[in-house]
Amino acid sequence: MIRFIILIVSVILLFVSNLFFGAVHISANDVMSALFGRMQNDALRFIIVDSRLPQAFTALFAGGGLAVSGLLMQTIFRNPLAGPSILGISSGASLGVAVVMLFMGGTLSVGYMSWGGYAATVVGALIGSLLIMGILIMLSSIVKSDLLLLIIGILIGYLTSSIVTLLSSISTAQGVQGYVMWGMGSFGDVSMKQLPIFSILVLLCMVGTFFLAKPLNILLLGDNYAINLGINVRKIRNILLLATGILTAIITAYCGPLAFIGMAVPHIARMIFKTDNHWILIPASMLCGSMLCLGCNVVSAIPENTVIPINALTPVVGVPVILYVILGRKR
Repeated sequence: MIRFIILIVSVILLFVSNLFFGAVHISANDVMSALFGRMQNDALRFIIVDSRLPQAFTALFAGGGLAVSGLLMQTIFRNPLAGPSILGISSGASLGVAVVMLFMGGTLSVGYMSWGGYAATVVGALIGSLLIMGILIMLSSIVKSDLLLLIIGILIGYLTSSIVTLLSSISTAQGVQGYVMWGMGSFGDVSMKQLPIFSILVLLCMVGTFFLAKPLNILLLGDNYAINLGINVRKIRNILLLATGILTAIITAYCGPLAFIGMAVPHIARMIFKTDNHWILIPASMLCGSMLCLGCNVVSAIPENTVIPINALTPVVGVPVILYVILGRKR
């Protein structure tokens, strides 16, 4: 319980830090005035309420969602290096965005519906992620081995990367630049109007994972043991793939393909709580993921008048954790 309290307090402090620190220096009094509606300066109010506040909430939910997705993947495949990016779901989102930006000129049309600008990017990422997720669910009914399904996901990721490279070679310089900027990762692209939709979707998926804690604990004991207890392993695997795919699709669509969060954060939670019990690991991973993303968002705004891409910071934490896990297992 003490560890959970420490994590919760840390998340709250980092969330507040996201409001008080940024690329533009604003005094603490002005921040409080803007938050409580007493700010007369429209420019400062916009920075606090319409920029920093949605960024903080986006980092909070994105970190928790990706961390839970990684935890689910590692349990399904019993592989410490499994994660949404390994399965190709993030690559599917990147492919969807690449098609919109590099091939369709930033406009996406499906039947009588048409999207432009950032809306087209989000829709393209969602379609790409869900398409790859659908392929994986279809193959999971044919392929019985978790390892083979993991390898298929990796191969799909390579295939989508090659298609993205091909699209980049025939696109305009402006399209390539827009795609590269999206690929760097950012929590600043979710506006105050989009925040309720993003938050509700991610929260619903994260809350739903708590109902999977019991079968996840049983799966750790092996498929045969789970079958003997009446667990439909294939059905649970498909549900887990669906939950992971939806979470990853939503977060990647809005924030870009954030690296190492889904892979490294569940290991951090295991190190802190020293358990494989998913009733503990699921909330712990959410809190650790939110901490990491909120911390990266604060650090990204330290340089004045510029912002460091999030994907330039997450490997700083993720790579040492993964190396520690690999070397620890080798010992």
